[in-house]
Amino acid sequence: MTRQRIRPRPRAALSLALTAGLLAPALAGAQTATAAATPRTVCASDRAGQAAKLSRDITAALRGRSATTAVSLRDPATHTRCALRADRPFDSASVVKVTVLATLLWDAEKHHRKLTARESRLATAMITKSDNDATSALWRQLTTARVTAFLRAAGMTRTVPGGGGYWGLTQITANDEERLLELVTHRNPLLGDQSRAYVLKLMREVIPSQRWGTPAGAPRGTTIQVKNGWLSRATHGWRVHSVGAFTGRGHDYTLTVLTQDSARMRDGVDTIQAVARAVHKDLDPAAATAEPYLPTRAPREAMPAVP
Repeated sequence: MTRQRIRPRPRAALSLALTAGLLAPALAGAQTATAAATPRTVCASDRAGQAAKLSRDITAALRGRSATTAVSLRDPATHTRCALRADRPFDSASVVKVTVLATLLWDAEKHHRKLTARESRLATAMITKSDNDATSALWRQLTTARVTAFLRAAGMTRTVPGGGGYWGLTQITANDEERLLELVTHRNPLLGDQSRAYVLKLMREVIPSQRWGTPAGAPRGTTIQVKNGWLSRATHGWRVHSVGAFTGRGHDYTLTVLTQDSARMRDGVDTIQAVARAVHKDLDPAAATAEPYLPTRAPREAMPAVP
């Protein structure tokens, strides 16, 4: 299967200041200035030489590739952050499913209840198998209004839910995806510890054929939490995305890579994995000698029934 088409469905505040925040205005200005030509990722870090190395290596990983790529990286331990086109909107494809799950858990906490057996079953299928029918069922249950309310509370101000039930056409940005990963990896007022642990558990249990993208090159022993998505449309070709949270080995960090304009799905996957290998190598000095994680060679995602 090579195309993901999202089946139309009927339409059905606290503002969180995340500790990671946005890149400083000076860095954001530099990013804008370099985005037009050969992509150059702008980084900042408390670790000597780290920012320059990451910027150089991510830029090299993208050189000569056709995909329009956005990158957002956050490493709290060294206050390292990188951004490339990080506020540019992309069609979400299936990475929005983490937002759907976070909204479901947030709404349940607000009403002081646990997930029902049905909700747990749908959530598990949605994340671990990227099941589109399960996602549509939860999207209808939550309604666009609740998703929007969660986005507002989370500070994901540039994310816009897809209209008409087209959840896969939700507009996302790399920075907003990093805000979401920050929510599920650190304590915060929106998602309790059990909810955060549940999201990460399901992301750890993604089936092997969908464990590609940002995990590429992570040192063995790293705990990998990932969610991917792809979608082909008449304009901008393939959208191929990957969001990942990496924990353990005494070093926790998150990485989002969004792509579009690839002629083939595989081109998008290769672009993401080239960036990921550079990031893992630069962030973890032991990665050069540790056995790297090798993602599946046959990336697949559950396809919806064609209406």
